[in-house]
Amino acid sequence: MFVSKKKTQFRANKSGMTLIEIVLVIALIVAILGFAVGNLGNIFGNQQVKLASLTVKDTYDLPLTTYRVDMGSYPNTALGLKALITKPQNDRGRWRGPYLKDEEKLIDPWGNPYQYVSPGTHNKTGYDLSSWGPDGVASGDDIKNW
Repeated sequence: MFVSKKKTQFRANKSGMTLIEIVLVIALIVAILGFAVGNLGNIFGNQQVKLASLTVKDTYDLPLTTYRVDMGSYPNTALGLKALITKPQNDRGRWRGPYLKDEEKLIDPWGNPYQYVSPGTHNKTGYDLSSWGPDGVASGDDIKNW
């Protein structure tokens, strides 16, 4: 009987990745994700500013104008924007609202109420509407309708 011995041969060129290559790929993915997540705040932050600006300058214009047509004037500062949702006590049967569907519309993207003054300080024959912006206080980054 003839027995042959098979020699185990190792290939010099292996297909596949080494542990170091896998670690490098994972580190690269983590770095890219970290960069992307870090910039999400800027991306969404800018969208919040745009949304607040659109709301302050355009969105409230139609409901407030419709309120003025029905009631004869804009809601005063004491009534505020809630007069667009809730019927004022002395409406004399003229209120045809609600002019806005829900109270969430009265809150800016940062969770603060929109600031409403009527008659306006800047818009003497109308109203002043503003958002305090991302910092939540009256400062230089406020978003205004004037």
